[in-house]
Amino acid sequence: MTREQFERLQKPFLARPALLRALRGADKAITALVYLAYPALLAALLFSRDGRFLRCVLVPGVSFVAVSALRRALNFPRPFAKLGFSPLLQKDKPGESFPSRHVFSVFVIAFAFYYTFAPAGVVLTVLGVLLAVIRVVGGVHFPRDVVCGAGLGAACGAIGFFLVPG
Repeated sequence: MTREQFERLQKPFLARPALLRALRGADKAITALVYLAYPALLAALLFSRDGRFLRCVLVPGVSFVAVSALRRALNFPRPFAKLGFSPLLQKDKPGESFPSRHVFSVFVIAFAFYYTFAPAGVVLTVLGVLLAVIRVVGGVHFPRDVVCGAGLGAACGAIGFFLVPG
């Protein structure tokens, strides 16, 4: 995307402070919801002595460490840093844009829910898509960052929860 395309996406939010607050609030709310839902899932599995607990810890944990190392090694610039505009979402770090770790995390956690309670996995997938859009509109990720984050999260989840024998 170009600077002009990002600016066109952001223009309605800059013209309407309430819409900008809603965008920022949705970014924080989705992130918080996912990061609260995941420990709640782990707690429920642990307390019910469910044998899926360890896999639900290891698959997202190992995947998160791997994607974090990949981001650090690649260190792609964020759109606002590369194209020179102000992002709508607060972000101080100009690098480590690819892949989106927020979107990656939502998708790999969604697969933990598909593995244990599929309806919640569907809800988290929808929230992951919404978060991906918000992160692009907010100017902190390019579309490729969120698409790859979602794809890697889904791939790690599918492989770790459904393809690797338990």
